[in-house]
Amino acid sequence: FIICWWSTSTGKRCFGTPKFYKTIILKQLKINKMKKNKIIYWTATGILGAMMLFSAYGYLSIEEMKAGFVHLGFPAYFRIELATAKFIGTLALLIPFIPKRIKDAAYVGFAITFISAFIAHTSSGDPLSVAIMPLIFLGILLVSFIYSNKYEAIRHVSINIPSKSIFSFK
Repeated sequence: FIICWWSTSTGKRCFGTPKFYKTIILKQLKINKMKKNKIIYWTATGILGAMMLFSAYGYLSIEEMKAGFVHLGFPAYFRIELATAKFIGTLALLIPFIPKRIKDAAYVGFAITFISAFIAHTSSGDPLSVAIMPLIFLGILLVSFIYSNKYEAIRHVSINIPSKSIFSFK
C-alpha cells in the first residue's frame, strides 16, 4: 500500500512502500502461524507424554498392567525394558533443547510401540475397544510429529524488516 495525497505547497506526497507493508503482513502471518502450530504441537505432545509416563509407571507398579503382559505372552523383563524406553522417549520429546534427531528417534520408537501393541492386542483376542487405543495414540503421535516439523520450519524462516524510515516522500 502506498498512501499519497496532494499538498499545495509541495505537490504530491506519498507514505510507505509496498515492500514495507508486505514485510509487515508476512511477519504477522508468520507469528500467527507459529502460535497455532506451537499450541497444536504442545497439546498433542503433552497428551502423548502424559499417557506414556502413566503407562511406564503402570508397567512397574500396577498389578493389572503386569498381568496384561502375561496375558499378551510377553516375558517379565520386556515390561521393564518398555517402561524404561517410554520414560526416556517421553523426556526426549518434552525437553525443548533435545536435538531433533533424538526426538525423531523417539517418534519412531513410539510408532513401533503403538503398532506392535495393536498387533499384540488383536492377536490375543482382546476386544476392539482395547485394540484400537494404540492406534488412537498413534494418531496423536502423528499430529505431534507433523506440527513439530511445521513449527520448526516456520521458526527458521527469516523475514527482514527494512531498517530505513517508513516515510517515503516522492
